[in-house]
Amino acid sequence: MGLAAVFQALPVYAVEIAGMRSWTAPDNTRIVFDLSGRADYRYFVLERPWRLVVDFKDSRLKGRLALSDGGLIRRVRSSRRRDHDLRVVFDLRARPEIKAFQLPPTAAYGHRFVIDMRLPTKAAKAVKGQASSPVKATPSRPRDVIVAIDAGHGGEDPGATGHHGIREKDVVLAIARRLARRIDRAPGMHAVLIRDGDYYISLRERTQRARKAHADLFVSIHADSFRSRRARGASIYILSPNGATDEMARWLAERENGADLIGGISLEDKDDMLASVLLDLSQNAAIEASYEAASDVLKAFRPVLRLHKKEVQRAGFVVLKSPDVPSMLVETAFITNPEDERRLNSSREQERIAKALYKGVRRFFMHRPPAGTLFAARQHIIGPGDTLSEIAAQYHVSIARLRTANGLKGDRIRVGQVIRIPTLNSDG
Repeated sequence: MGLAAVFQALPVYAVEIAGMRSWTAPDNTRIVFDLSGRADYRYFVLERPWRLVVDFKDSRLKGRLALSDGGLIRRVRSSRRRDHDLRVVFDLRARPEIKAFQLPPTAAYGHRFVIDMRLPTKAAKAVKGQASSPVKATPSRPRDVIVAIDAGHGGEDPGATGHHGIREKDVVLAIARRLARRIDRAPGMHAVLIRDGDYYISLRERTQRARKAHADLFVSIHADSFRSRRARGASIYILSPNGATDEMARWLAERENGADLIGGISLEDKDDMLASVLLDLSQNAAIEASYEAASDVLKAFRPVLRLHKKEVQRAGFVVLKSPDVPSMLVETAFITNPEDERRLNSSREQERIAKALYKGVRRFFMHRPPAGTLFAARQHIIGPGDTLSEIAAQYHVSIARLRTANGLKGDRIRVGQVIRIPTLNSDG
């Protein structure tokens, strides 16, 4: 047999599958196949036991089917069909809701086939760790303020990458976890991590999870990038007027579904004028509070972190568009700057950023306490590192008046202690 005949006998495939990656979230799993081109595919679900079957026409598998631990998938296997076709079978723990789609090449990736598997709504609510259950107030105690902390990117979306390979999704998750620990240690405060692992969450879903958790503040943490390696420092963004206008139009168009509430008020049964007024009032209040929160965090950053922008910035980022939750996006540093990249990868620097964020967030709640919280009772909960002199300065009262109002003989205070803050007209 001649050499040409040998080549003709070898099968020719339309698509080669370089491999498969997966990411597991508390209530969903994302599967990504890396392809040499657009695939001709079909998929279906088999019952008892539950299996997802995906058939790729004129395709072959070159790499491995890598599967993350846990999640909806027990195991994955593949086989040949009709010589030229490939079948991939996922053994599942439950029946999922499935969405499949293809993505075109980008700067970081080639062609991709994506499968999103999500637990049905009833099952998802029972999954431990989902950011959907707010902290409840008890009759004897005011409720905690709730801070939704969003670590940007995740899963197959690494965000920006530094020159030494440090990925944005990893460092911002580390900072988010450190911030959450500080907030949870502080009396009267509770943190909700929107993402607490290496998985992807859509931008809209991030804001939805914050609203479901009844968050009093939404903080999205990122690391900036720029074509010039000289750009350095932190910046803080809130929603721009144009972004607010676009979001109002979207909410007005979708209000008939009755699922979304603005400050607890449904828009479903409101006429256009009333719905527009309610949205406008809610958005204006949220943007005003966002600016105050961002300003307080910026003040906390100034003594300890290098700033790229010294004033609060405005932009139309999707994660800032919740119409009733004050929201900010924090660019902690430029990961494309070698010095900033080194700092972002340092646990000590991550802690410095988290500490400054915590101080700014706590200061915001002191100045603008939500109703029904301990912060609103003109009381101060002693947190780690607090001193009587700092508290006096924060509330613009003298140390002597603080001592008198609380029966203190000296300056000794303890974490968790609640002290009364005298008003300008009080006797204390």
